[in-house]
Amino acid sequence: MNVLIIEDEELAQEELVRIIENRFPQMNIAAILCSVADSVKWLSCNEADLIFMDIHLSDGICFDIFKEVDVRTPIIFTTAYEQYAINAFKVNGIGYLLKPIVEDDLAEAVGKLENSPFRLQRLIEYLRPSKEYKSRIVYRSGDRIDYFNIDEVAYFFSEDRLTFTVSVDGKKRIVDYTIESLEPLLDPRRFFRITRGCIASIHSIDKVYKYFNSRLKVELKPSYEGELLVSRVRVPDFMRWLDGE
Repeated sequence: MNVLIIEDEELAQEELVRIIENRFPQMNIAAILCSVADSVKWLSCNEADLIFMDIHLSDGICFDIFKEVDVRTPIIFTTAYEQYAINAFKVNGIGYLLKPIVEDDLAEAVGKLENSPFRLQRLIEYLRPSKEYKSRIVYRSGDRIDYFNIDEVAYFFSEDRLTFTVSVDGKKRIVDYTIESLEPLLDPRRFFRITRGCIASIHSIDKVYKYFNSRLKVELKPSYEGELLVSRVRVPDFMRWLDGE
């Protein structure tokens, strides 16, 4: 399990590292970051299975991170301030620990990961069969406005701040949506957000391989230019989706 520590106090960093190494040898500390800016940069290109996050960082408050990047990872907040608890649980919080951190309290918070809402999200989506999902999407080609049916889509992906769709016959189009805005519009029984920048149709899944750190590597058809890795924390959801649950 890859974990990320976002904490600007050196002593607090050292204490978190000590607890993690003593109590959770299966965890790999992917990075230790001190600022909002560094966190946004790292999370834009990387994923973690769990984040330990302080509230006040060297250049601002941690909630500014969520304004810049889509964070889908469960978070355990570690802070000296009580007043931010409500905000913390609005942004993937599964634990809110006051400093100084008590080792047993942190272990209890980590234990909540198995029963967190992240594992229940797909089940909840499937229990809403009456919801209407997108059946067509409009796109522009020069001066012409046209549309395509969702059935034609193999996958969506983002690149250079643009969102593209690739059809089953390999056609590539630009659409006026972000990946974040598309996700709730698509039927979760047919589409899965494999990474932060890619949503794939079940029919586009070509091959799935086991990858190190308990992740999965996915290959799509038509071929996707780049590496698609399902994070460890998302693997159970992905496997249930593949299995049609």
